[in-house]
Amino acid sequence: MRAIGYDRTEQVLEVEFQSGAVYQYLDVPAAIYKELIAAESKGQYLNSEIRDTYGFVRVDRRERGATAH
Repeated sequence: MRAIGYDRTEQVLEVEFQSGAVYQYLDVPAAIYKELIAAESKGQYLNSEIRDTYGFVRVDRRERGATAH
């Protein structure tokens, strides 16, 4: 992961990967964000606790569009 951000009001977790891909995970509680930040392996935590649990949107910064999942 290149960068991680969190919007507490909207409960949106944004992750930018080394590839440049950006995903926004929806309805993520603040406690999950805090656990991700504290995790020894952020990638492993993301894969096991977030990726298949929360809905997400892939953000394409170049086209300014998004795809919901």
